[in-house]
Amino acid sequence: MKFRYLLPTLAIITQPVMAKNIIYPIDRATIMTGAKFDFKIEFDEIINPAQASILINGKKFNTVLSSDNQVEFIANEEGKNASALWLRNVSLKQAGDYQVQVSVNGKQSTVNWSAYNTPNKAQAKNVILIIGDGLSIAHRTGARILSKGITEGKANGRLAMDDLPYMGLIGTSSTDSIATDSANTMSAYMTGHKSAVNALGVYASRSNDNFNHPKQEPLGQLIKRLTKKSVGIVSDAEVQDATPAAVVANTRRRSEKAAITEMLFNAKPDVLLGGGSAYFLPQHMAGSKRKDDKDFITAFKNSGYRVISNASQLKQIDGKNTKKLLGLFHTGNLNTVLDRRFLNNGSTAKFPDQPDLTEMTKTALDVLSQNKDGFFLMVESALIDKASHSLDWERAMASTIMMDQTLAVAKDFAAKNPDTLIIVTGDHTHGISIIGTVDDNKAGNLREKIGVYQDAKWPNYEDKNNDGYPDDWNVSKRLAVFFAAYPDYYETLRPKLDGQFNPTTKDAQGNYIANDKYKTTTDAALRSGNLPRSADSGVHSVDDMVVQAIGPGAENIRGYMENSDLFKIIVNALAIKYCQCPSNQINKVNQTTNPLHHSMKGA
Repeated sequence: MKFRYLLPTLAIITQPVMAKNIIYPIDRATIMTGAKFDFKIEFDEIINPAQASILINGKKFNTVLSSDNQVEFIANEEGKNASALWLRNVSLKQAGDYQVQVSVNGKQSTVNWSAYNTPNKAQAKNVILIIGDGLSIAHRTGARILSKGITEGKANGRLAMDDLPYMGLIGTSSTDSIATDSANTMSAYMTGHKSAVNALGVYASRSNDNFNHPKQEPLGQLIKRLTKKSVGIVSDAEVQDATPAAVVANTRRRSEKAAITEMLFNAKPDVLLGGGSAYFLPQHMAGSKRKDDKDFITAFKNSGYRVISNASQLKQIDGKNTKKLLGLFHTGNLNTVLDRRFLNNGSTAKFPDQPDLTEMTKTALDVLSQNKDGFFLMVESALIDKASHSLDWERAMASTIMMDQTLAVAKDFAAKNPDTLIIVTGDHTHGISIIGTVDDNKAGNLREKIGVYQDAKWPNYEDKNNDGYPDDWNVSKRLAVFFAAYPDYYETLRPKLDGQFNPTTKDAQGNYIANDKYKTTTDAALRSGNLPRSADSGVHSVDDMVVQAIGPGAENIRGYMENSDLFKIIVNALAIKYCQCPSNQINKVNQTTNPLHHSMKGA
């Protein structure tokens, strides 16, 4: 009996010590050959370099990773009583499977990477990526009903996105949570690497400095370094917001908007259109949100950009005579299309001449298409998400209609330029559903006016002027739309014609409570929230994201994919190839480090 008990005891004793050392890139990373990234190892204690062995496929790590930089060893990283090793701005030259093994003081850590070559021949000359931020199934369905109408169970017309031939589902979860935000989801599209909530173009490590995390080379930087193609970024949000910023940025915190402005300038996209002029202006100028005297309006002008600030100027742009274009149409985010085009509520008083996303996209295509080598254009309909956070479904679905009309502009371009791949998706979803209608003519309180199943019948929106939007958003029989995750708020079941819905306000204890502004609305009903009291608005959902495509390379959009897979589809379609080009310093940050001596095993 003693012998029988001795065996499991010995097994426990002889097991290797649990590894706590962290390797970046992380396990199961897929990496394009020639794309730049930072290699970092975070040890869980202070070590001597001679104690560590770092091998990739059994070889010294710095003989496998191609880099012009020196290996950095930091004995005590930022006072955390733990060491770190960096090799910045590296790449893999050969496709294949890689196993990284780190051994130190009896602890072993292993990650596996997969590197791939892009094809020798491009399928597409141009790629247009259209992002509906927060785009969910209900947004699409609602946009179709509102824009096209429905009769006897059949849609009276089709959206531009309804006829895209290839479709798949995308998983949006991040490295640190199943729930995600726009930063790391869009960053996954742009780098091919998963990351953490709020991170742009970096792995979230233990560093305190937002600009000193292991970097990944975003697509905007990669295209500029390895090709002669042009890059365009268009959004109706601030151009420093998470989705547009992800095309070029590297920072742990998406909130670093002043620094992101500088990253945009360093990356120099050929077309940059949107809001966010507050971070381009030096601090002494009205409307600036900078804390320094850097003037990026002047900097862009001095770099050969034509700079514009309203829709009238945008309409005057001649693509044949404009090589570089910066358009900033608001100090912050642009106003929603519902406020800009249909409601005279004063919300656009400070910026009365804002362009539509369709207009920005058309001009961007005019400018970018002058490049005989092609282009990559990212277009974001950002306010689908921002209105959904506010539980303001009318504004969200109006922005979805605008996104779909923008897609129609892109499809018209692709019809004349069939070497163009168009991909349409969102970065994440919202928990939003249409459950029936709200009929003002029904008797009873607000709740009894909701019709479901056969009692829902049909809403009575009309589009007599054929602009694709309802002529009146406040008809007597409206869609009944609800969000799955919400704070306390007053439900009115009516569009907010005087401005975007602001569901909450803070109480004396700092908790978010229902905004009394809407309490006096006829029949307003208090909905007790299902989110923590710290939540001021609705949140994203973990639901899969629909992705669609048309054009050369679109056939690779199918089934279930991770969001990081979209990067590979884009670079493969464009056949972006590794070459012996001047190294692109991925926003390299100065840091005091100790030189790594050759005493480290594997150095």
